[in-house]
Formats: sequence, structure tokens, C-alpha cells
Amino acid sequence: MKSKSIGILTKPKFPEVKTTLHAVVSWLRERRIDVILDHTSATLLGEPGGLQKTQLAGKADVLLVLGGDGTMLNAARLAGERGIPILGVNMGGLGFLTEVRLEHLYPSLDRVFANEFVLDERLMLRTHVHRHGETVAHGVVLNDVVISKGTLARMIELKIAIQGRFVTNLRGDGLIVSTPTGSTAYSLSAGGPIVNPAVQALMLTPICPHTLTHRPLIVPGNVEIEVTLTSRDDGAMATLDGQVGIAMSQGDTTVISASEHRTRLIRFPESDYYDVLREKLKWGDG
Repeated sequence: MKSKSIGILTKPKFPEVKTTLHAVVSWLRERRIDVILDHTSATLLGEPGGLQKTQLAGKADVLLVLGGDGTMLNAARLAGERGIPILGVNMGGLGFLTEVRLEHLYPSLDRVFANEFVLDERLMLRTHVHRHGETVAHGVVLNDVVISKGTLARMIELKIAIQGRFVTNLRGDGLIVSTPTGSTAYSLSAGGPIVNPAVQALMLTPICPHTLTHRPLIVPGNVEIEVTLTSRDDGAMATLDGQVGIAMSQGDTTVISASEHRTRLIRFPESDYYDVLREKLKWGDG
């Protein structure tokens, strides 16, 4: 890939980020690759300037993420409409989204420039929160949209419709609407299934439902899901990818569907989804 520019996103709290960032920026500049930094990375390097994170994806041809899955989710939202390829370098524990271990960083970058990679396209969710007929919030996410109760112990009540048709009223702690990518995140903890990201489907996973017969529901990837908060509940929230929170009031409706945009993750042919599952979930140990 004749990459004109690489934008770098970091999670500064990882201890080795600063030394890695220094080294990788020097390595790229020696190869005459244009490096684009956000404020955080520029500050870490002691360089002036740096762009706002939101501008980074607009200027770069590739995003290099030094962090964990949370930083990758942030990168996916930033890349959003441009769908630029993202290479994740794992600085934390083994991640589902980060592709490269730190010790393989430079060989992996060489392979990216030599076009020895594949793009793994991931379904994203587009969400809008409607209140009295107006859109009060919107966003695009890679993992999930969660509608959940506030800090008090009482349950919330949600009305769920799919393609305009009533499905059920749900009482409980909330509902997770997730992509296949998000199936190994919060949804999994709530008892949801693991869905291979190649499957174009959406999942509705109830959180601690009052009625024990409510079970995770898998629906086609092209449907529109409407979740209305029917109970009076102070503190109910819609949370996007665990990173952006929107306060909800009684009568608010969250409309969720697949986005026309995809997250494009740089993968190498030898990496295997099931290897990551096995290692991350410790399958077959003991």
C-alpha cells in the first residue's frame, strides 16, 4: 500500500506507550511516511501542535492504534464515514480487535506497506435517540448500544419493536443491542451468544430480565430496532460502545440499525478468529 499518511492514536496510560510511540514515529519518518498525531500523542513526544482526535481520521490514510480494545472502539467511531483501514497494536491484555502484538509491530508495518494484508469489514450500528419527535442524540458504534437503568435498584421497562412491529415489553436492568463484533463484549457477560463477525446479524440481549423466558434474540442485519423507555426512571441511559452516555427520559425511543459504513480492520492471513477466542476465553484449558 502506497500509504501517504498514518494517523496514530494512543492510550497514554499504558506504561510502554511513550517509548513505543517515540520509536515508531522515528521508524516511519525514516521511511518518509507522513505521521499525523493527535494532541495526546504530540504531547507525549514533546512536539508542538497535534490535531483533535476528530480531525485525525479526516487527514490520515491509515490509523495505527497503540492501545487496547477500548482505543480501537474509539478509532472505529473516528474512522466512521471514511472507513480508513485500522491497524491495532495490542498494548494491554490480548484483545479481540487489536491484531498485532507489540513485538511484531515493525514486521507488521512492513507487511502493510507491501500490501500483504486483508481488510476485515465489520458491521457497525447507527443509533438515534428521539424525544417528542426530535433527534436529541446520534452516533455510530462498532460494539453495542446499551439501554440500562440508573443507579437505583429498580427495574426499567422497555418496549421493543422490529421493523415497526411490536415484539415485546421487557422489564429488567436493560437491553444490549450488539453487532457480531460486540457479541464477545458486554453481551457475552449478559449470557448472549458468540457470533462470528462474518455473520451479518444484530443481537438483542436482555440484562437480568424479570421474566426468565426472555432470551437473547438474533435478527437479520438489515432490520430497524426501536427501543422505547416506557417506565418513569431517573437515571436511565443509552450508552454507545461503553464510551458515550445519553440520559433517557420516559417516552424516549432509541432507533438502531446497521450503518452503511463499515469498520475496516487490517488483518494478516495467518491470524484466525477462533485462535483469539480460544486464547481470550481460555477454552480447553485444564
